[in-house]
Amino acid sequence: MHSSNFTIPARNIRSSRSIRAGLFLAIITAAHWLARKVSERRNLNALMELSDEQLKDIGLSRGQTESDVHVYSRY
Repeated sequence: MHSSNFTIPARNIRSSRSIRAGLFLAIITAAHWLARKVSERRNLNALMELSDEQLKDIGLSRGQTESDVHVYSRY
């Protein structure tokens, strides 16, 4: 017969919870990073669609839009 008095030590439960919390945090961080990169790419694509005259209206040149020095956002 098998005993039904099986218990898990408390330290294993705590370490399991901290591992799950760390994994959850890593997933959230990766999702935020990916969302930021998608947004940056969307903004760059929007700038690249503008004509030279439109870029001049907002104070940019084609060379500035192709560099990674400037950070643009569109909301």
